[in-house]
Amino acid sequence: MTGPVRLLLADDHPVVRAGLRAVLDTEPDFQVVAEAATAERAVALAATGVCDVVLMDLQFGSGMHGAEATAAITAAPDAPRVLILTTYDSDADILAAVEAGAGGYLLKDAPPEELAAAVRTAAAGRSALAPAVAHRLMDRMRTPAQALTRRELEVLQLVGEGLSNQQISKRLFLSQATVKSHLVHIYAKLGVDSRTSAVAAAAARRLIRR
Repeated sequence: MTGPVRLLLADDHPVVRAGLRAVLDTEPDFQVVAEAATAERAVALAATGVCDVVLMDLQFGSGMHGAEATAAITAAPDAPRVLILTTYDSDADILAAVEAGAGGYLLKDAPPEELAAAVRTAAAGRSALAPAVAHRLMDRMRTPAQALTRRELEVLQLVGEGLSNQQISKRLFLSQATVKSHLVHIYAKLGVDSRTSAVAAAAARRLIRR
C-alpha cells in the first residue's frame, strides 16, 4: 500500500472517537479521514472508498449492530478491511464478527502499540486478533463437540435477555420447534436442565454477554 492507511472510526461515543483519533494521529503512516456515530453511517461512508480500514464498534445505541454493518461493508467489491474494536469478548460476539467478515477483533483496553499493530496487520490483509480472542477461538477448535454453534449462541443470548421461545422464533425467523431443539442441544452441551442455569453457565464462561 502506498501512502498512509486511511481510517474510518465508527463508534457512537464522541469521547471514544476523540481518544482513538488522538492515539492514531500520532502514527505517521495513519490518517483518520472520517468518523461515524452510527453503523448505518459507517456503511455509507465505507462504500464511497474513502478509507482502507474501518475501526468498528459492535454495539451502537440503536439501529444496525456492528456485525451487521461489517457484513454489509465486506460484501462490497474492493471493500475496506474492518477491525472490530469493542469491550465485548463473548463467543457470541466474536463469532458474529468473524462470520460477518471482520479482518480483526481487538478489545478497547488494548495498549496503543497493539492497536497500531492491529491496524497495520488488517490493512495488509491479514487477521489481527487480540490474544484473548485468539485463545477463545482456539479453545472452540480444540473441543468442537462441546462448543455452542453460532445459532445456539444467538438463541442463548436472547434467552439471557429475557425473550420467550415465541419471541426468539420471531427475532431469528425460526420455528418454535427449532428454537426448542436448539435449547435441548444447549442444555446437553452445558450440562444444565433449565433456561436460568444455561444463561448462568454461559455467562460464567463468557459465551454470551452478561
